[in-house]
Amino acid sequence: MDLTFTPAEEEFRTELRSWLSANIPQDWARPGYWDTLSDDESFRVRRDWERDKADAGFAGIQWPTEYGGRGGTPGMKAIYDQEMVLAHAPRTVNPLGLTFLAPTVMAIGTDAQKKAIIGPLLRNEVVWCQGFSEPGAGSDLAALSTKGVRDGDDFVVNGQKVWTTNAVHGDRIFAMVRTEPGTERHRGISMLMIDMNQPGVTARPLKQMSGASEFGEVFFDDARTPATECLGEIGDGWRTAMLLLSFERGASGISQYTEFRRQYDEIVAVARTLGRDTDPVVRNDLARVLTELECLRLHSMHVLTQVEQGRDLGFEASMTKLQWSEAFQDLWEVYDRILGEHATLDELPDGTDLRPLHAQAMWSRSVTIWGGSSQVQRTITAERVLGLPR
Repeated sequence: MDLTFTPAEEEFRTELRSWLSANIPQDWARPGYWDTLSDDESFRVRRDWERDKADAGFAGIQWPTEYGGRGGTPGMKAIYDQEMVLAHAPRTVNPLGLTFLAPTVMAIGTDAQKKAIIGPLLRNEVVWCQGFSEPGAGSDLAALSTKGVRDGDDFVVNGQKVWTTNAVHGDRIFAMVRTEPGTERHRGISMLMIDMNQPGVTARPLKQMSGASEFGEVFFDDARTPATECLGEIGDGWRTAMLLLSFERGASGISQYTEFRRQYDEIVAVARTLGRDTDPVVRNDLARVLTELECLRLHSMHVLTQVEQGRDLGFEASMTKLQWSEAFQDLWEVYDRILGEHATLDELPDGTDLRPLHAQAMWSRSVTIWGGSSQVQRTITAERVLGLPR
């Protein structure tokens, strides 16, 4: 495992830092700033900023140059992720398109799909949703019931998706749809790419307990999409979905570690303000969480080394998802215990605004569910990494 970056990669870090310093408004680093904007305002500001970032050559860091990317190394991508967090850059408006869809299209898309999808994705001109979860098929994706019936050159789609990130702001959705009647479970499913801006597609926001509406539900009522908009083979969508999800779970975890480490320092500051930092139980909790975070950092560098050596992470990627999501949730459980009877306060005596921290604590409850629950990741790790019997 290599814990250092090459001189060329460090030069890239210097170049990126310089650009970020000149292009990120100071307000963006102010705690709670993004909470002062409506969902629509936040989306518009972040979309414009990402377009400017792409124009400056800081998008698609690891994408091949033939697709407009920078052709960088995995180390450069890790540096990019790290510096974005350190500079308080906002989260991308297009995580599902950039992280999942683009590499899948590069791997198995047709030439027409590559030409139509990848370029606009680089500049966030088209924002994508992921249509996997359904009311009756959450973590059990194979139980989906949304149907697509062939009608000439098109599929006619009916059904419902839920917990759809960017449901209201999305331009297109890649959705798992059962296209072969009479099939069950993993067979007869296709991944169709559907225009959200057409009659027959309705998106409604879902209010989260934090007050935001980051995701929503999507209804298909005789919505249409050409059969040429199937990613991968028709009826073989399960294989396409597994490939797509491997790009999510294969992320190195560097950006998560960097963000969580900063949040850890903020939680320690809260403990000091409340005089809880001398409590032996609190100190033990903080030491345990810090150890978990440092293990995440080392695991992330191990994964990065594997990627740089051209190794396929395969099902080992589940270990990364399991490790970062469990560490993140533990971190915010410690925060809740430190607050104790102060949990309802919005502000500490020293003026610290707790609302952004409260929002993170609430958000942390979801991370061991989405993207494959911890139970699913443990099963994959046990059966396919460790080779344990069912």
